Amino acid sequence: MTTVAIIQARMGATRLPNKMLYHLHGYPIVEWVYQRVKKAKNIDQILFALPDTKNNDLLANYLQGIGVMVFRGSERDLVDRYYHAATSLSADMIVRICADNPLVCATEVDKLIDFFNNNKCDYAYNHIPKGNNYPDGIGAEVCNISLLREIYQKSSKSQHREHIFNYIWDNQIYYKIQTFEPSKELSHPELKLDLDTLSDYRKLLERPYRINMSASEVIRTAIE
Repeated sequence: MTTVAIIQARMGATRLPNKMLYHLHGYPIVEWVYQRVKKAKNIDQILFALPDTKNNDLLANYLQGIGVMVFRGSERDLVDRYYHAATSLSADMIVRICADNPLVCATEVDKLIDFFNNNKCDYAYNHIPKGNNYPDGIGAEVCNISLLREIYQKSSKSQHREHIFNYIWDNQIYYKIQTFEPSKELSHPELKLDLDTLSDYRKLLERPYRINMSASEVIRTAIE
């Protein structure tokens, strides 16, 4: 079984354009995500799924320059881009990681994959504090290719094509969605560690985060 981490990224974010190449303590945001995900033991391959528009060429060139696999696809139809990215590598299991999460933690991604493999569910997550006490921004989402294919084939509304898993959240009666609790030291649902706005970026710059920090170090640094 091939487990592929697919990281969606783009330069055209409305609230903070070009944030993927903003520098954080010596590295662009996008490299923070890649270097931290790369440490996950349960992931076989990592693929960045970028829009095929000209303004994303610079991002694609940067990623390819550091040896990262890149797939280019539809900018607006994210489900289409994501599904074809997954099938391009014959993925059996897909781990969705958002490039807005520079502090994503490999240990928590591994825990998510283990949880998914050991529990009967269609989809599992630990990237947001919804039904759990995880901080926002250190985890991921996971499903099998069969669910991603079903979303690709069945979703037709724009709100279901612009976000990967909106379709199943809006049709929860048909799907088993699960999450779980973090360890006690990581239980800080009040923390928002993703990057959406300039204010978020300033907060990240204010803390002495390091690209190789463990999950517990990230949380300690965030709450100091």
